[in-house]
Amino acid sequence: MKILVTLPCGETHKQLLENAYPEAEFRYIPGPELKPEDVADVEIGIGNIPPKLLPDCGCLRWLQLNSAGPDQYLGKMPEGAVLTNATGAYGLAISEHMLGMLLEIMKKLHRYYDNQHAHLWRDEGPVWSIEGSTALILGAGDIGGDFARKLHALGAYTIGIRRTATKKDEWLDELWHLDALDELLPRADIVAMCLPGTAETKGLIGAERLAKMKKNAILLNIGRGTAIDTEALCDALEKGQIGGAGLDVTDPEPLPAEHRLWDMPNAIVTPHISGFYHLQQTFERIVRISAENLAAYREGRPLRNVIDEKIGYRTLREE
Repeated sequence: MKILVTLPCGETHKQLLENAYPEAEFRYIPGPELKPEDVADVEIGIGNIPPKLLPDCGCLRWLQLNSAGPDQYLGKMPEGAVLTNATGAYGLAISEHMLGMLLEIMKKLHRYYDNQHAHLWRDEGPVWSIEGSTALILGAGDIGGDFARKLHALGAYTIGIRRTATKKDEWLDELWHLDALDELLPRADIVAMCLPGTAETKGLIGAERLAKMKKNAILLNIGRGTAIDTEALCDALEKGQIGGAGLDVTDPEPLPAEHRLWDMPNAIVTPHISGFYHLQQTFERIVRISAENLAAYREGRPLRNVIDEKIGYRTLREE
């Protein structure tokens, strides 16, 4: 069994992976350095192989992504190859990033930061509180669920939206399906989007749905920028139609330097960095998930986080 690892592993990480499949041949090559000949005979990939090289992966049986979003790989995998993602690794880092953006907007910290550098001692007026607010979380899975748990602990009333029926977590006060979105939006002070990039989520929040939101509502997006109509959002922010937006993803992405979103009032934009490996715990979780799946694959047990390519989500049995 030939296994290619594109993760930036240290010796302890290599040992963990190799112990999970001791008789396999492991190669460690960073993704950006891969050439077609490096992937030609690979049977298992651990970490994101560049999608442009997938046609060269003629022997690939299974690819374990280091990312949560599988959209770049949908419809491109070699026939019969299994795709799994790293759901379970990113909840801690991204939910804390979301909480930071939310508090920055609620407490007007971005304005005070600007004032500090302009040497202005100026009161920026009323602020908002998480306690007593109503939060609507679109995609209440690993990341969204972790964010909901944090908000619930801080006194928010939490409403989750999930694609499939599932048991309601204790930190969710209500749980609905996506078809209830239009009825739920007018209730929310916080709308948090933690959705993958699929045909179903593209353009989910546009002018019509922005108009249904409260005037002081804060919109957060860490899933995919395509889930929001960027121009409609800019219009809403410019007119004061909603209270603010915290975005770690945009459409287009990267956001062009001349785009008006950069200068929108009450918009916080970060360059799709809430996940990745900026928090060491995230990388450790990715390696652990990969090792657990390697052991399961070797022993013929079901893999964790198998992606259904038709819908772009994990298979229903795991939800």
